Amino acid sequence: MKKWLTHILIIMFCSLGVAQASSFYPLDSPQKEAQFNHLLKELRCLVCQNQDLADSNADLAKDLREQVYDLVREGKSDSEIIQYLTDRYGDFILFNPPVKAVTVLLWFGPILFLALGLLVFWRTGLKQVAHE
Repeated sequence: MKKWLTHILIIMFCSLGVAQASSFYPLDSPQKEAQFNHLLKELRCLVCQNQDLADSNADLAKDLREQVYDLVREGKSDSEIIQYLTDRYGDFILFNPPVKAVTVLLWFGPILFLALGLLVFWRTGLKQVAHE
C-alpha cells in the first residue's frame, strides 16, 4: 500500500511540474506561441554558445526569454524582435548570421579551404605521375 501511495505522489508531483512549465509563458493566440517558440530556437544563448534560448538554463538566457516574450506580447514581428536583439547583442545572438563583409569568411571560408585543399591534392598528384 505504501508503495502505491509513493508512486501516486511521484506521478502527481511530476505532472504538476509539466503543467507549470507549459504555462510559464502564456500568450493570447497559438500564432504568438508558435512565433515565440520559433524565435527561441533561432536565437543563441550568449553564455552557452551552442544552445538556443529554449534549451539554455543560464540566467542571461532566462532574461532574454523574458525580453522575447514581452516583445511577442507587444505584437512585434520576428524581424523587429531580431533587429532589437542584434542591435543590443550583435550578430552573435543569431545561429545563422547574415552575410556581411565581416562574416564573408565565415560563410565562404569552408568552401575556399576545400577548393584549396583539392587544388593542392590535385597538383601533388600530377607531380607524382610526372615523376613516374
